[in-house]
Amino acid sequence: MPSNLKIIIPVAGVGTRLRPHTYTVPKPLLPVAGKEMLAHVIDPLLCLNPEEVIFVVGYLGDQIVSYIRHKYDFKATFVEQKELLGLGYAVGLALREITPGPVMVVLGDTIARTNYEEFITAGDTIAVKKVRDPRRFGIVVVDNGRIIEFEEKPQQPRSDLAIIGLYYFRDSDILKKYVDKLISSGKTTRGEIQLTDALDLMVRDGHHFRPFEVSGWFDCGKKETLLATNRELLEDNSETADYPGSIIIPPVYIAPSASIEDAVIGPNVTIMDDSIIKRSIIRNSIVSAQTSVEDSLLEDSLVGFKAVVRGHFRSINVGDSSEV
Repeated sequence: MPSNLKIIIPVAGVGTRLRPHTYTVPKPLLPVAGKEMLAHVIDPLLCLNPEEVIFVVGYLGDQIVSYIRHKYDFKATFVEQKELLGLGYAVGLALREITPGPVMVVLGDTIARTNYEEFITAGDTIAVKKVRDPRRFGIVVVDNGRIIEFEEKPQQPRSDLAIIGLYYFRDSDILKKYVDKLISSGKTTRGEIQLTDALDLMVRDGHHFRPFEVSGWFDCGKKETLLATNRELLEDNSETADYPGSIIIPPVYIAPSASIEDAVIGPNVTIMDDSIIKRSIIRNSIVSAQTSVEDSLLEDSLVGFKAVVRGHFRSINVGDSSEV
């Protein structure tokens, strides 16, 4: 493994599809399966012993900075993205701040199941996963084990291999050269500077990339897919204790500091730190930290930080500091 690996993690997006929660909390810090989305991204990468992790921050970026500095002790650099001009632009900003060498790019909401050590051992590599509807994703076209074309959300896809948001490059200077070339050209796709367009330029100039199919890829883009990801990840991360007077149906995650009284919790429920649940039934839901739920039946629900829920018997999508 390279000793001077840098990892770029873009986390500047607004997360509009997860409102109202992202009005006050950046999308990468929303909880899923017992910890923040961003922790699910970062923790598997620590085995690579990165020399530096560069976060491209923007919307509510101060919360990202505070979270990383409090939770992790690796060298972290924060680059501000003032304009949301696309992933290619975000990566270009980060590349200006690092010394030449190997670099990995991981999207801040890309939760994958894969062997990261194996991922970076076979040259310049793009992580992919077969999908049913390739039109929703950037895709790669592969011939004889090599990527021969990149395309962003094609209407007539020539492949079902979606780019999941995980990339490895042995030489950051080469990537920087092509990202800068793309930005200078003024070319955009769907109104944004796309990293896939820079990679396609590299392939056209004879650069070799190999595809690497991951075993699992979890979507956190909207309420329904976030709850589905919570269900999947809880199968591996289910933790709980005994709560006298309550019934716990695994898989669930209940933070040790949470209080559970006369409740039925589960299956597929995450309850974060310092939350209080009384006389309620909760299933297939995520309850954020410092939340109060009383006399309610919640299913397929997202409950935000410091929300107060009383007497509800339905699916809800409640943001932070709310009372319903």
